[in-house]
Amino acid sequence: MKQDTRILIVDDDESIRRLLSVVLSREGYQTSSAEDGNEAMAAFHETAPDIVLMDIRMPGLGGIEAMQLMHAIRPSVTIILMTAFAELETAIQAIKLGVFDYVVKPFDLTEIKLLVERAWQMRDMRQQISVLKEELSDSFRLERILTNNPAMLALCAATERASKSNATVVILGESGVGKELLAASLHYNSPRARQPFVKLNCGAIPEGLLESELFGHEKGAFTGAVARRTGRFEQANGGTLFLDEIGELPLVLQVKLLRVLQDKEFERVGGESTLKTDVRIVAATHRDLAAMVEAGTFRRDLFYRLNVINLSVPPLRERRGDIPLLANHFLHKFADEHGREIDAFDDHALALLQRQPWPGNVRELANAVERAVVMSSGKQIFAEDLPPQIIDQDLPNEVPGELGSGEEQNLKTQVRNFEAQVIVQALERNAGNRSRTATELGISRRALLYKLHECRIDTADDCAE
Repeated sequence: MKQDTRILIVDDDESIRRLLSVVLSREGYQTSSAEDGNEAMAAFHETAPDIVLMDIRMPGLGGIEAMQLMHAIRPSVTIILMTAFAELETAIQAIKLGVFDYVVKPFDLTEIKLLVERAWQMRDMRQQISVLKEELSDSFRLERILTNNPAMLALCAATERASKSNATVVILGESGVGKELLAASLHYNSPRARQPFVKLNCGAIPEGLLESELFGHEKGAFTGAVARRTGRFEQANGGTLFLDEIGELPLVLQVKLLRVLQDKEFERVGGESTLKTDVRIVAATHRDLAAMVEAGTFRRDLFYRLNVINLSVPPLRERRGDIPLLANHFLHKFADEHGREIDAFDDHALALLQRQPWPGNVRELANAVERAVVMSSGKQIFAEDLPPQIIDQDLPNEVPGELGSGEEQNLKTQVRNFEAQVIVQALERNAGNRSRTATELGISRRALLYKLHECRIDTADDCAE
């Protein structure tokens, strides 16, 4: 908010101070003023301004010296210098020292207002980015990973310990188990959390472009390289580079990656300058890297360089107790996204989810729940709302008939047969009309269709509606 932005105006000319104070106050800013560098430093400590608009040439402490002292105290302060044309070279040099911009006297008031507006927008943008980074970091706190599984809890504890170091990490696990989530948690719980988290899927980029993606390229390095391009190592400098599906990396690039890990330096494609890098590597794969080493498709020396810390994510079928936690999380997430008032799973639907093998793991579960949210017509998710492949696996092998004794049939079969009898009787009373039968039974027509399919009850086509 502009009214929360404090501007300190520093100039030995009283008329300029008054003019700028009036103009900027009308724009909604809070203003204060000082007539020289020494007075400016006292006001800087007292008012903690967000933006300083300061003349270069003043008696006593000059603008450049005051600027350097202010930056030493609070590096985030935005400083705009006012300069005569003869001092233009000094102002340009000051930009290299961290000054936001400069304006040449005599200046136009519109120019001053636009410059201050731009400075305010930049500060506001940086603050918003800082808040978003805090929120992003908060969302990847390890205690927010939904699990009651002992192996997953141990994995979270190991991840927390690993996040405090700069050691390279390899995350192993099947597709869809959440390897990227774990990599993000490693970054956002580390001392590098405020620096970039950059991702690259080594299996999704054509081999001919992968080197450029990693290391960047110079203009003219190859056909289509019309400008210099920074690679992921430069983009991630100071932060973390997540190399997903590292097992897909070609052998020729494995050599170059090994060199970066060893020497912390690389060259862009087509470039001659050697660039230094400070990047933590987190790699992930669904492949067995140790077996690939023995087969000669993955370099042994790179494997040992990467495999300093090894984190293995168990598949969802080995932690079925987590399925209700995850399913309910996705239910509320997708209900919000799609504007649906759905708050729970029917017991039968949840039981179906828990029995699934989930070869696609958490990603497949999320997709199934989203589909159910979209297809549901009530405030609960029922079995018939789930994907067909899940429903089909629940179809009975028995043909419905008379109830047998408890010794011959389990409870589930007895209940299903009883349901079948009730439905058949209701269909007879309604001459086979499914809509009227559903109304009588107090269920939706789609729920009735599911029950008919589940219990293998046929109805005549001419009275089905």
